[in-house]
Amino acid sequence: MMNLTELYQQFRNPDTIKALAEEIKLHASQLDTDINIMEVCGGHTHTIMKYGLKQLLPANINFIHGPGCPVCIMPKERIDHAAALAQLDDVILLTLGDMIRVPGSKGSLAHYRAKGCDIRPLYDPMDALSIAKDNPDKTIIFFAIGFETSTPMTAVLIDQAEKQQINNLLFHINHVLVPPAIDAVMANPQAKVNAFIGPAHVSVISGAKIYQAAVDNYHTPVVVAGFEPVDVMESILRIVKQKQQNIAQLDNQYSRAVSYEGNQAAQALINQYLTLRASFRWRGLGPIAKSALTLKPQYAHRDAEIIFKQQLPTEEIDDHKACQCGDILRGLANPQDCKVFGRGCSPDNPLGSCMVSSEGACNAYYRYTGVTNAS
Repeated sequence: MMNLTELYQQFRNPDTIKALAEEIKLHASQLDTDINIMEVCGGHTHTIMKYGLKQLLPANINFIHGPGCPVCIMPKERIDHAAALAQLDDVILLTLGDMIRVPGSKGSLAHYRAKGCDIRPLYDPMDALSIAKDNPDKTIIFFAIGFETSTPMTAVLIDQAEKQQINNLLFHINHVLVPPAIDAVMANPQAKVNAFIGPAHVSVISGAKIYQAAVDNYHTPVVVAGFEPVDVMESILRIVKQKQQNIAQLDNQYSRAVSYEGNQAAQALINQYLTLRASFRWRGLGPIAKSALTLKPQYAHRDAEIIFKQQLPTEEIDDHKACQCGDILRGLANPQDCKVFGRGCSPDNPLGSCMVSSEGACNAYYRYTGVTNAS
């Protein structure tokens, strides 16, 4: 572990970081309670871990790592859906890169690709259009995942498939929403969270407004933050000042990219093609009402869940019994509390989604702390 002098030297703005750390300590010293901050986004978790920000903060400020990323919360049965679709004749399954290695109940998509299934990771989702055009005799299924950040791209794909009449391009929609996850975390009687750092990229699309309900319902500060260390530190200072004044407000530290209303053109396109699901089961959090999206009924001709309903498994699959991803996603445990962290579970051999995802909390701890349970 680096000493404080070494820590400050790694920052692009060391003097600013040091000044923020000192001001945080000054204000936090006047509080008689802990501040338990949940950073919802895995990008913030990696900033906190990579740069050792916890070492710069007083003991009464704690981080609780939240849902992290859409890969982290995808239940095994949804991975099993993707695997079942990929095994169908004349199907090409497309998805984003991280999904390839997430374990389902009988293996990851990488496992099925090694067995001969045509599964292709996309780095530019728009490539789905050209793949569909180049393979008119195949059914192309885009396994779409993401929080509000990536949902507009799926909406653009649907829009272009409709306009260009690319009839062999179908969708399996797994887009989820941040505010219902916050509600699920706070509804748990064991929850210790009393402040949130709001996701940056999500908020660019949705606007900071989506967190107002959390502020009002739970009297909990929410500060939308950028990903630079100085962004995170400034957001912590804003939270501490709110706690000192015994107020709870929605604050936008990332105003250079995030507005209160968000990208309204993107929101309109999403609303044109997608609608709320009644419920969606989150890995580690369980079923959450109105927390995910699906295709509107008028686009059922592109819905792989409807078209291939008979071929898709229906059983809900829980995580490995030794895996504590569920508690980690709810903020009830840290990765190092898990008995298989760094032993049976590593980025090369992940038992849970928190380790396989590049934005998962377990992945961050494994990568940056160098501390494992291995013995």
